[in-house]
Amino acid sequence: MTAVAPEKRKAALAFIFVVAVMDILSMGLVIPVLPPLIEQFTGSPGSAGIWNGVLVALWAGMQFLASPVIGSLSDQYGRRPVILISCVGLALDWVLMALAPNLWWLVVGRLLGGLTSSSFTTVYAYMADITAPEHRARAYGLIGAAFGGGFVIGPALGGLLGEFGPRTPFWVAAVLSGLTALYGWFVLPESLAPEKRMTFSWARANPFGAMKLLGRHRELTGLAGVNFLLYFAHHVFSAVFVLYAAHRYGWGPGLVGLVLAFAGVLDMIVQGVLVGPLVKRFGGRAIMVVGLFGGALGLVAMGLAPLGWIFFLTMLPNALWGLAMPTLQSLMTRRVGDDEQGQLQGANMSVASIAGVASPLFFGWIYSISVGQGAPVPHPGAAFVIAAGVLLLAAVIGAVTNRRAEREESATV
Repeated sequence: MTAVAPEKRKAALAFIFVVAVMDILSMGLVIPVLPPLIEQFTGSPGSAGIWNGVLVALWAGMQFLASPVIGSLSDQYGRRPVILISCVGLALDWVLMALAPNLWWLVVGRLLGGLTSSSFTTVYAYMADITAPEHRARAYGLIGAAFGGGFVIGPALGGLLGEFGPRTPFWVAAVLSGLTALYGWFVLPESLAPEKRMTFSWARANPFGAMKLLGRHRELTGLAGVNFLLYFAHHVFSAVFVLYAAHRYGWGPGLVGLVLAFAGVLDMIVQGVLVGPLVKRFGGRAIMVVGLFGGALGLVAMGLAPLGWIFFLTMLPNALWGLAMPTLQSLMTRRVGDDEQGQLQGANMSVASIAGVASPLFFGWIYSISVGQGAPVPHPGAAFVIAAGVLLLAAVIGAVTNRRAEREESATV
């Protein structure tokens, strides 16, 4: 199944876990200081807000273009060189942004960051290489837990380091990414055997060509739709959560940070601890649908919560959302061969990137027409309620797709 010797597998898993933590940690480090740095260059809070949104969109757009290419390159040349080069590239990106003398350097840095962060596709493909299909949901759950851990620590540490200057977190992020690359050079073995590789082709590596893979099987197509809707709903948090919490509950940055940290801890527990046993007991398809329904319930409650402490409690059912992503990834990897895992993850990341561009713009607009006197939608939590509807649609599509797949499998037995 894999080119990784059994005695090296634990070291490889540990490194992949570290890559996931460090990538998210280094990104989280700069969240508190990037907007102030942009404001230094623009000289206007309003312009800084616009440019911050532009930089986010550029990052997501670059991921849309680069993810299939990175995934297909790893299908031909192996996972190890792609992961290590991406770690080095991310370190150089943070150095570039730390030295940025003007706004255009930050633009170039975000484009480079979107390119190098596309290595997430290869990380997921690596896990598919070294993990048996029946264990992939748990493996992807561990990666999700690593992301959650980095998300908890990163922004808090970035805020602390930002006290020493807005560029300090960029330097720390560069060092962490460089150390990760050095660590991987010594411990990361190649996971994709030469006989299982596929020759690189631009027909497959461009975003639209890569997504043709998602249409080859009816279940894969349905799961790709679930993937898009899941990411689309999730971006309601990046788009409006901070504004919503301040407007409705009067929460400041400190309390918002604590709430986000709590969400990260819950995500680590759900993905790192619960996914494996639940999938083993009930199956990946059922757990994916339960996670989507749980997330939808939590989002509705968030949008309707009249008090801050009630909103805080709604994060408990919303945490079930963490069951959906690793099980979804696991189900999709079973529908393609070993030589297409990189292409699959690239196509998935492109789908997520489209959602990452469109969703913040949509939910930002919904929020803008739901606050203030005479708002056309007179409820500030409307964005969360709509996001719940999106996730509910994903749950329905997932349930229908699962039912069809089960019938097809029964017919072939």
